[in-house]
Amino acid sequence: MSTFKSINPYTQETIAEYTAHTPSELEQRLAKGHQAHRALKQTSLEQRCKWMQQLADLLKEKADEHAAIITGEMGKTLKEAKAEVLKCATSAEYYVEHISSMLAPKVIPSDAQQSYISYEAKGIILAIMPWNFPYWQVFRFAIPNILAGNAGILKHASNVSGCALAMERAFLEAGFPEGVFQTVLVNSKHIEPLIADHRVQGVTLTGSTAAGMSVAGLAGKYIKKTVLELGGSDPFIVLKDANLEEAARTAVKARFQNAGQSCIAAKRWIVDQAIADEFTERVTTLIQQMSQGDPNLQTTDMGPMARPDLATELGHQLHQSIEQGAKLITGGQRSGANFAPTLLSGVQPGMTAFDEETFGPLAVIINAENEQHAIALANQTPYGLGSSIWTSDPDKARKLATQIESGNVFINAMVRSDARLPFGGVKQSGYGRELSLEGTHEFLNVKTVYIA
Repeated sequence: MSTFKSINPYTQETIAEYTAHTPSELEQRLAKGHQAHRALKQTSLEQRCKWMQQLADLLKEKADEHAAIITGEMGKTLKEAKAEVLKCATSAEYYVEHISSMLAPKVIPSDAQQSYISYEAKGIILAIMPWNFPYWQVFRFAIPNILAGNAGILKHASNVSGCALAMERAFLEAGFPEGVFQTVLVNSKHIEPLIADHRVQGVTLTGSTAAGMSVAGLAGKYIKKTVLELGGSDPFIVLKDANLEEAARTAVKARFQNAGQSCIAAKRWIVDQAIADEFTERVTTLIQQMSQGDPNLQTTDMGPMARPDLATELGHQLHQSIEQGAKLITGGQRSGANFAPTLLSGVQPGMTAFDEETFGPLAVIINAENEQHAIALANQTPYGLGSSIWTSDPDKARKLATQIESGNVFINAMVRSDARLPFGGVKQSGYGRELSLEGTHEFLNVKTVYIA
């Protein structure tokens, strides 16, 4: 019988081991989830909101406890982990306040006496989630779906099984009936029977493009709706009229928070060549001031990467890029899962650091000849998740934003997910949307009702 280990990335000590669920245990969870969905659909929205508010209160009350689990399993700093838990709580509160209007029938005039759309829950939604934001990625799927009447089953990344089980306990502690939100401990290779099961009515995945292709193929085989939030190589465009101090400070935060392990991290800094030297000096100073190390210390700015093999892979990408002509400005040292904040300049298309997604604390500067060249460089990627433009001319930024191939464009701000705004990508960054009204409707039956 297979087991999953939770290993502290900073110390490499084993925290816990978890036994994989057997086929009979998975069947029990599917049966409970199906029953819970049918009961939840008949439960008033007011009651569902009451449970969700209680969950938000519990997350706030026990934020330190949940943050410690996150930091122990995947290595982000305690302060980042606590902020992640609190973001889940405030997003739950947002949905409690707005879910009624999101689920309200939409009247559409026609030749009928009355015609409208109703939004109805469908069943169990299977969520296949990654380790980098082990709470937020889960809650942003679970909150709207459960409020709408769907049940959730979570297949989390195996290195954050403790986080998965802690979230399951939190739903129960908040008062949600058993089966509304459950965790399954299974290997990815055993995921097909879950997708195939008739009680599962949708699959949402956040992960790599390769994982998205695999899950989308399986879901298509069984005609199941999917939402995919996949990789990204987000451009951070700095034009010559930008506020360089603010742009540099935000660029460093947008690249290095969570040790650079974010789909929407600012992975490619595309800078007008007229201000490239000054921008490089500013970000180099900020990067060299960062403290990388023990994520439990308040003085630590950046913890380790989640696993040593991930650091090794990033090291390969770094050295390949240097061999291809990129210049190492600062950083580059690593030990185990600890990887120093690193900066490359002179990066161009054709280099590994430009062409591939770099999922870790590696920032790169790419010189652009002018605004249109910057846009062309930004779009020269198979990904299209997030992007940002820095300029003092908002009208110009709005025009340029229409030319960028991505699901999100942030002007003079860091790309982030927000419960109030739909979130998702294009091209190999996936399809479908999470959050806001659009995300809430993804796994609902959009039913037309026509009354003659």
